[in-house]
Amino acid sequence: MSIFPRISLRLEVENYLKESFMNKEVVSAFGKQEAERKFETLLNHLSHPPSFTTVRVNTHLASVQHVRNLLFDELQKQLNGLSVPVLQHPDLQDVLLIPVIGPRKNIKQQQCEAIVGAHCGNAVLRGAHVYVPGIVSASKFMKAGDVVSVYSDIKGKCKKGAKEFDGTKVFLGNGISELSRKEIFGGAPALKYVLKCCLGENLPSAVVAHVLDPQPGEKILDLCAAPGGKTTHIAALMRDKGEVIALDKISNKVKKIKQNALLLGLNSIRAFCFDGTKALKLDVVEDTKGEPPFLPESFDRILLDAPCSGMGQRPNMACSWTLKEVTSYQPLQRKLFTVAVQLLKPGGVLVYSTCTVTLAENEEQVAWALTAFPFLQLQPQEPQIGGEGMMGAGLSCEQLKRLQRFDPSVVPLQDMNIDSLREARVEDIVWMANKDCIGFFIAKFVKCKSIEENDP
Repeated sequence: MSIFPRISLRLEVENYLKESFMNKEVVSAFGKQEAERKFETLLNHLSHPPSFTTVRVNTHLASVQHVRNLLFDELQKQLNGLSVPVLQHPDLQDVLLIPVIGPRKNIKQQQCEAIVGAHCGNAVLRGAHVYVPGIVSASKFMKAGDVVSVYSDIKGKCKKGAKEFDGTKVFLGNGISELSRKEIFGGAPALKYVLKCCLGENLPSAVVAHVLDPQPGEKILDLCAAPGGKTTHIAALMRDKGEVIALDKISNKVKKIKQNALLLGLNSIRAFCFDGTKALKLDVVEDTKGEPPFLPESFDRILLDAPCSGMGQRPNMACSWTLKEVTSYQPLQRKLFTVAVQLLKPGGVLVYSTCTVTLAENEEQVAWALTAFPFLQLQPQEPQIGGEGMMGAGLSCEQLKRLQRFDPSVVPLQDMNIDSLREARVEDIVWMANKDCIGFFIAKFVKCKSIEENDP
């Protein structure tokens, strides 16, 4: 059931997306009306949060069952004895699924209001608390302990510190204020509204490392690693035996990767602040002691979780990006992909992924790669949880089946409540979790022979 308005996009961006989702191949296969319905459904789903929280267990430190028990007990405590199931994913043994109860439609909106920015509002719908930096406006009479209705300013029109706001705002839910308005705008360090519990990662993000299938003792490159969740997952799957090189060009994010590796007890990770487009060492004189740039054909497996337009993220009620911004990623992705191919050993595996839904950044990139690098072969993926690739890039049916496109529009929006969960089969719950996630894309390649063997 639709609770929030469909995602608000600039007209030029919406038309661009619509054109790709209603391309000749799609319209020919499904008909214009069905193609248009699917596109509208997607826009509606993007503004709603997924109906499951995914928690990936770091099996290097704890067993899945131990973490499952801890989560179950904590949920019962926070939900006053309500038993929400915590399920182990049958195809991803280190992943736990927690249904998100709601959205509840009968919540009474309070006179006391707090307005938060769009990014903060999106996080709230994924289970986050609200802290001071996210608050734009609060009612003039708001006191600590008040029950407060929280709204998202999806168009960014509310002035910081306003006492009331009559512009476009979307109701998110109610919480309890821990501070007064005066404390919020008087330099208080933090504010927490108790709305929901549990934070995790997105299901497709957990699938990627399994598709890469890293093995103990291998040398792996995570080319665009921040914030580092996939890096630590790769190291855990390798049982921390081997070497995982993580690159990102933003120093604070690299620092965070190192901190997470230390926290999780993963010694195989080495993180560097370095631009992935320059990671190939062109003058093959000597190795740089394991630091970037690297010699050609140095890595057994490479993950390119590429910078992208992020149009698959949920919930996202508004995107103010211009068409120029949305389309700016394809050239950068190709630069990074070209470097990755050169750094990969013959017989090595390259996994390309994005968290976007555009054809240009996904299937079109696969079609380009297979033409530009004829020694690359598209591989079947294991596990195959998402749907096949989208038509429109000239790929064959067999090639499309080897891709994974996670498309949230394939399932209807629906309420999740305890009664429906008790009656549902585990298989149906897992199916829903697999489908009702963010928009995401994965392609897996193997490099059949050395690049030098292809030179005339």
